[in-house]
Amino acid sequence: MRRILLSALVAASVLAAPARAEFSIPGYELVQTAPVETTLHSDDLRNPAQVWSELFDHAKNEIVIGQFYVVIKPGSVFDKVVEHLEAAGKRGVKIRFLLDQKGVGLSEKPSIERLKAIPNLELRIIDFNKLTGNGIIHAKYLVVDGQTAYVGSQNFDWRSFEHIHETGLRITDPKVVGQVQAIFNQDWAAQALTSQGQVAPVLNVRSALPDIHQDTFLLASPNQYNPAGVGNSEAGLPELLAEAKSEVRIQLLDYAPLSYGPKGTRPYYAVIDNAVRSAANRGVKIKLMVSNWNLEQPAQAYLKSLAVLPNVEIRVVTLPVVSTGFIPFARVIHSKTMVIDNQIAWVGTSNWSGGYMDLSRNLEVVMRNEKMAQRLAALHEQAWSSSYAQALDINKQYPKPAKGSPE
Repeated sequence: MRRILLSALVAASVLAAPARAEFSIPGYELVQTAPVETTLHSDDLRNPAQVWSELFDHAKNEIVIGQFYVVIKPGSVFDKVVEHLEAAGKRGVKIRFLLDQKGVGLSEKPSIERLKAIPNLELRIIDFNKLTGNGIIHAKYLVVDGQTAYVGSQNFDWRSFEHIHETGLRITDPKVVGQVQAIFNQDWAAQALTSQGQVAPVLNVRSALPDIHQDTFLLASPNQYNPAGVGNSEAGLPELLAEAKSEVRIQLLDYAPLSYGPKGTRPYYAVIDNAVRSAANRGVKIKLMVSNWNLEQPAQAYLKSLAVLPNVEIRVVTLPVVSTGFIPFARVIHSKTMVIDNQIAWVGTSNWSGGYMDLSRNLEVVMRNEKMAQRLAALHEQAWSSSYAQALDINKQYPKPAKGSPE
């Protein structure tokens, strides 16, 4: 009973928070999930429950959503958000929802059935693995009426709205919104082909080199399936890091020069790691903040090998268990952000390891805007200087982190 009451109170407080509390620059609003029972809340940042509900309420013609998996918990903050999506479908708004085949295994069947029951909603499941060999739809995004987009680290999961540190952007920049819509349309069409046993056409044989000198722009992966005008994340990130002169702040779930896969079979992936080390070697101060989930082996060993370099400082964030008890796959920092020299801001959906920027669908928004960069740096500093963050000790053997069970 106590857990149900707490969830109801949290849902009510989140959705009733002041609507005018927001931080934005032209075309972009910064959005944050601050895990409950932590000190990581920001008064000037709206939470995604408010923003998503508002977007669904204002939809007139179409909502498109791309997500890895779905988990909806009755009575949660996110349950109320989904009610706004259901209301949109009931009033005639067309909804197209694209889910990844591998993500179906992480989803809960009642959650998928609830989506299928929404009027005017078409659910498609894409096996992204068929496109790239070992990829997934890892991007978390939506577009409303082709005019407003949301890109961030929030999964379609109740925990991402209450118990996980997440960062996202509400976007009204027409160029970037149009590109996010084009990416959805590309993957929606690819699903139709692959589900019929056909081959989706490759759009880029060579790397689509991004113009990183634009004021704001979208990067995406995988390169071969990026629509025209969308730059390649795998090429763009090293280019941006090569620009750094004094300091780079990074916040991630995990970081490793390895691709995902079963233990003992994870291929070495050096693209990102080489760029970070190169920046440190030329005197750029690297402040890398990762979650305690990153302390699994062999990632722990690679983090330590990075931490011994001059100009590199790594802190690990461990969030406390909530008072109602252990929640599987929660209580973690999941944001994927970067700030370069307090001038360039990056908000994305990729973890910084192999498989994300080379094989999977991910989106990264880059803003050359001092105001946004400084606010994102302050958000980084909030967790960096908190009691939850500890410097990585290269002489300590950290135990395997608890993710799905308290053992």
